[in-house]
Amino acid sequence: MSLRHPLLGFLGRRLLLGALALLLVSIVVFAATQILPGDAARAVLGRSATPERLEALRLQLHLDRPALTQYWIWLSGLFAGDLGTSLVTPQSVYQLAAPRIANSFSLLVIVGAIGVPLAIAFGIAAAIRHNRPFDTGVSVTALAMAAVPEFVIGIGLIILFATVVLHWLPPVSLVFPGHSVWDTPRILVLPTLTLVIAVFPYIFRMMRSSMIEVLESEYIEMARLKGIAQHRLILRHALPNAIAPTVQVVALTFAYLAGGVVVVEYVFGFPGIGQGLVNAVFTRDIPMIQFITVLLAAFYVVVNIIADVIAVLVTPKLRPGEWRKP
Repeated sequence: MSLRHPLLGFLGRRLLLGALALLLVSIVVFAATQILPGDAARAVLGRSATPERLEALRLQLHLDRPALTQYWIWLSGLFAGDLGTSLVTPQSVYQLAAPRIANSFSLLVIVGAIGVPLAIAFGIAAAIRHNRPFDTGVSVTALAMAAVPEFVIGIGLIILFATVVLHWLPPVSLVFPGHSVWDTPRILVLPTLTLVIAVFPYIFRMMRSSMIEVLESEYIEMARLKGIAQHRLILRHALPNAIAPTVQVVALTFAYLAGGVVVVEYVFGFPGIGQGLVNAVFTRDIPMIQFITVLLAAFYVVVNIIADVIAVLVTPKLRPGEWRKP
């Protein structure tokens, strides 16, 4: 049987479950914004707002309609690409969120391109030198890195490289309206370094433990007895079977970054989606809160689907029986 059809079926099931998960998330998000204490219109306009302005905003938010009707209007708007208008500015939610999404995506791509290969390489090297000084040193360092919260790492890097000790980099990552983070790449260094330090320990530890387990397996011992070269033994025989758990951890790490980047962006003043969510909560910009939350959930679902497919493709033992047939 061809590989194509089982793969499409597997992917279809994952997409269906992902769509169901997003539907449940949308219900929870909408319900959470509905049960917030106080009057949303008054929270946006302030205490000095006139009754006429309050009534107009309530009509704009459809607050005069039943909750189910409000939910359907909001959900159908999402499917139609109508994300609504911000309650704080006259701009649409998309106009406000698009630059922030691009900035956060740029940051995540850089962190992934640097942090993931670095952690995997160190994990493989530590597994090969199991119980030797290199393995012990890197493992202890990774454990210490995992114990430090992101905001502490960020503040420490600011003190070290931007304010007290050295003055090499800007302490905040400010971007002027209409400009991109790539116009001043130096502002990306400290947020990137903070997130790389934050994600390195988990990927490293999983890669190390998986590789140690595989290197101690019987088929690897048999390959050694056959005289297979060390680099080929690692790359062709051990790595494909050890990488699957690491792929899952990488996916969880990126899913965590989608939400955990909020703290880092706030520390550095980075104009990303995380800071946008914080600002929206402070100003009670309900359409912005709803969109960003659903967007982060969609990113989480997509990343996990991609990780599942990659894990199955690179690990033959994870495939169903019909996948293995020629």
